[in-house]
Amino acid sequence: MNIFKRLFKIGEAEANSALDKMEDPIKLTEQGIRDLKLDLDKNLEALAQVKALAIRAKNDQEEFLDKKEDYHQKAVLILKKGQRGEMDAAEADRLAKEALVKKEEAQRHVERAEAETKKFNDNVSQLEQNIQSIKANISNWENELRTLKARVKVSNTTKSLNKQMAEIDSSGTVSMLERMKEKVAQEEALAEAYGDIANASKSIDEELEKAANSTEAKADSDLDKLKDQLGLKDEDKS
Repeated sequence: MNIFKRLFKIGEAEANSALDKMEDPIKLTEQGIRDLKLDLDKNLEALAQVKALAIRAKNDQEEFLDKKEDYHQKAVLILKKGQRGEMDAAEADRLAKEALVKKEEAQRHVERAEAETKKFNDNVSQLEQNIQSIKANISNWENELRTLKARVKVSNTTKSLNKQMAEIDSSGTVSMLERMKEKVAQEEALAEAYGDIANASKSIDEELEKAANSTEAKADSDLDKLKDQLGLKDEDKS
């Protein structure tokens, strides 16, 4: 019973871990691209190996075709020599027969190599299709990743702004604005009051100056002093 509980807990933990990973689509996509690139590398390596086998099989096929033709020519030459009496007829027949056996053996190798060449070429075609498909998927996923990153950036920025807006105390802001408006109005009124006082003081000084005619009186006094200094005051009296 404890074993089953433990297995269940392990499965639950793995499921939760998978869900946690699913919550981050960017990391998931990046991991998917990495996996695809690993698959691409494996397929490229396999493609190179299968192409090498296909080339080897093609070379074997051509080699055994040459051997087949060579054995055929040897059988013909040996039979002609036996016919011309250049060698024992029975021996010529035996050797010609051996050459034909070798020719048949070479033909079987040709057929085997031909079949292997076809099989390997089919494998090469399949691997090339897989590689093109993986490349296309990588390109699509990378485009999706760029789009996803841009969307996440915009989403995070929008979320941050909305959060800031949501956290603003509207009533406090309005109250602050009202206090600021009241302060500005008070300052404006105070400035106007100082202006009135300044204007009032200036008007009173002008009125007093005009009433006392202090400027003219000072001028008369200065004139008398100047006449005293010049000795002209006595002459005016005479």
